[in-house]
Amino acid sequence: MAGGPCQPEGSTLIVTYPFSAVVGLDDLKLALVLNAVSPRVGGVLVRGEKGTAKSTIVRALAAQLPAVKVVPGCRFACDPALPDAGCPDGPHEPGGQGAERAAALVELPVGASEDRLVGSLDVERALTEGVKAFEPGLLAAAHRGVLYVDEVNLLHDHLVDLLLDAAALGTCYVERESVSVRHAARFLLVGTMNPEEGELRPQLLDRFGLTVEVKASRDPEQRAEVVRRRLGFEADAEAFAARWAAEEAALASRIARARARVPEVRLPDARLRQIATVCAAFEVDGLRADLVTANTAIAHAAWRGGDVVTTEDVRAAARLSLPHRRRRDPFDAPGLDEALLDELLARTSEHEDPDDPDDHGGGGPDGPGPDGPKGTPTSAPDGSDGSDGADGADGADGPAPSTHDAGPRAEGAGPRPAGEGPMPRSDGEGPAPRSDGEAPVPRADGGQRVAGVAAPYRVPLLEVPGVGEGAAGRRSRSRTAHGRATGSRRPGGRVRDLHVTATLLAAAPHQARRGRAGPGLVLRGDDLREVLREGREGNLVLFVVDASGSMAARRRMTAVKTAVLSLLLDAYQRRDKVGMVTFRGAGAQVALPPTSSVEAGAARLRSLPTGGRTPLAAGLTRAAEVLRVERLRDPARRPLLVLVTDGRATSGGDVDRAAALLEGTATVVVDCEGGPVRLGLAVRLASRMRARLVSLDSLADLSSVVHDHRKAV
Repeated sequence: MAGGPCQPEGSTLIVTYPFSAVVGLDDLKLALVLNAVSPRVGGVLVRGEKGTAKSTIVRALAAQLPAVKVVPGCRFACDPALPDAGCPDGPHEPGGQGAERAAALVELPVGASEDRLVGSLDVERALTEGVKAFEPGLLAAAHRGVLYVDEVNLLHDHLVDLLLDAAALGTCYVERESVSVRHAARFLLVGTMNPEEGELRPQLLDRFGLTVEVKASRDPEQRAEVVRRRLGFEADAEAFAARWAAEEAALASRIARARARVPEVRLPDARLRQIATVCAAFEVDGLRADLVTANTAIAHAAWRGGDVVTTEDVRAAARLSLPHRRRRDPFDAPGLDEALLDELLARTSEHEDPDDPDDHGGGGPDGPGPDGPKGTPTSAPDGSDGSDGADGADGADGPAPSTHDAGPRAEGAGPRPAGEGPMPRSDGEGPAPRSDGEAPVPRADGGQRVAGVAAPYRVPLLEVPGVGEGAAGRRSRSRTAHGRATGSRRPGGRVRDLHVTATLLAAAPHQARRGRAGPGLVLRGDDLREVLREGREGNLVLFVVDASGSMAARRRMTAVKTAVLSLLLDAYQRRDKVGMVTFRGAGAQVALPPTSSVEAGAARLRSLPTGGRTPLAAGLTRAAEVLRVERLRDPARRPLLVLVTDGRATSGGDVDRAAALLEGTATVVVDCEGGPVRLGLAVRLASRMRARLVSLDSLADLSSVVHDHRKAV
């Protein structure tokens, strides 16, 4: 039995948009279905621009998952046929009566706390009353269902770690001092993200089984069909869902049959060697890619109705499991060279097992036809055409290649302006700089010079003075929920992080008055103390870059861009937000508003033109305005201003007055002045702004820079 498109919530009937009615998005449909067929695939990360139906299709899939039987009254959705022996609500007798309900769809909000995710233990009751009181979190609610994380790249890293650990282990552990609870947590994990708002770090990206890049169709007919169906759904949701009921039922039935077939699918040694060869050739790190690709290929074989994994199953699996594991640099875009993939598969298919089926066969009774997977029609019941084009089907030959995945561009660095020379990669691979030390200098539109960028290098730690309270990161000192203990305090509410030693010291003087007679201490609520911790926070790093004619010398501007790119890479690794203000010619402009997407900053930097006069005061004034607005939006995030200039000011107003607007802002001045005769203008500017001064030449030399930033005298 499958969960239907309508779900009651109190007295309100919620109608879910039908999965089969979603136009296009064939790769995403296939990735979601394969995870529904086999949870071992490991979840899906959906990357895409806003407004591409990412959330709609995830919610639609949950309605098509088979219903689950649960132990009545169990908050952890235990299966009555095989209950969890360690269930906190147990023990449950195996084989007992069960209640049937639809598979749960649980959404994790970006602002969720750790206790909301994994559950909370009442430490106060545990110590004073001896009661293990546990309140389940969202992981318990998602057990045997779907856990959907919208904007997963905006979650705190430690929450993503907890989430992915639970998904990998199938178990959630909650520990507070000496009190611990564990429960089963097996779910289909789906995360969505907009890359413009920042990337997941590679360690977390690798933990998602599959990834799909989603882009809106540029075909007017297909876009019109999307709007037509959406308007029909909004006009009468129940009638629209009823028109797609047959397709939804067929899809749910096929998912259930494929789930039952998974244990019977055989993975021949030839296909296993094929998977290992492909993963090794694409130089992915570790062996998780091999395991995920194997499980995905098995699920794909079961989905098409086959009993043996074929080369086409391996191809379909590799297209979904490898692109996000190919990144060698934070500025690289995920992608896969499909021509190389086909070459590797053809090469390893020359010696087939004698008992292997024809790799190009159609599969079993559920095998897809020419129009895509069964239950995912490409035309509406009323005859309207909702196809994704002739090549858009998900068949036995795998999902149709998408243009953004293919081609040699996916092998190297991320997006860069047309006509720019090759960008050397930070791992030493790829095109090398020219022998004269300069990168190519093409011309931008309008004949303006655009200097190239060399490979980034490691830079020293520059931090904001004092102790902040901003979002967790790796740059400046901050009071955080995670980090080293620096003291204790009385809790303001429920105890989240008990300081055992301070609690015992607070209770010890009162034991005689409380009538202690045994070996244990008599504790009361006002004895409890919680830990004060100090960790690191992420900051807003605002780059103010001089792009005027005085910086336009080819060799100097290449060095400047490389230095800023290196600082951007450092900001990525330290979980900072970044912004960029440039000044040249008649004034200053915000080249990049504050964002978590360091990749966007790198792209803007590479295409930055130079030339014209030097309106230094205008650049400082615009930076002050950006920081003022950002303080209103995020007052807890402290700024760090990085001013890249040679100190010259040939237009734009009074520099002293503009610098006064930035008083109190932690600032680093990168002195770009070169040549045998130096005027020391940047030195005087740094002194005026009470900023830390770092020369461009010494930025890459860690031995010449003090690692901790202090306000300069």
